[in-house]
Amino acid sequence: MKLDLDDLDRRILQALQTDASQTNQELAARVHASPPTCLRRVKRLVEAGVIARQVALLDPVRLSSTLTAVVEITLDRQGEEEQQAFEALVATEPAVQQCYRVSPGPDFVLVVLVRDMPAYHALAHRLFASQRNVRNVRSYFSIYRSKFETAVPIES
Repeated sequence: MKLDLDDLDRRILQALQTDASQTNQELAARVHASPPTCLRRVKRLVEAGVIARQVALLDPVRLSSTLTAVVEITLDRQGEEEQQAFEALVATEPAVQQCYRVSPGPDFVLVVLVRDMPAYHALAHRLFASQRNVRNVRSYFSIYRSKFETAVPIES
């Protein structure tokens, strides 16, 4: 169900996407609303599922995770059960940052973040080479990240 957002809701969402650590008073001042109104709006947006969760974004380089790979996966059998089984497998792997079912082309595209090439090799063996239903794996390795955003565009 789509929630109707007014201008204040959009300002709150924009401000929270920029910095979710601000206090309710700081948020209210930033969006030009009273603190009680702001608190009610945020609570409503959370309850409606518009705000799915609040997290801290970490710098992977400072944590020694420097290799990003975009991986295309083609399954041998593409039935719903096989796709769900593959999704369940990659969901347990912390290095898999994102997993998308795609069409046309491969069945899945993954974004993977690991320490280095030996770590990628171990992950590829665990998730791809040892799985009977994985037919093809094509990996692309990032040499430079020119843009990274987590903000969802908010239409007016």
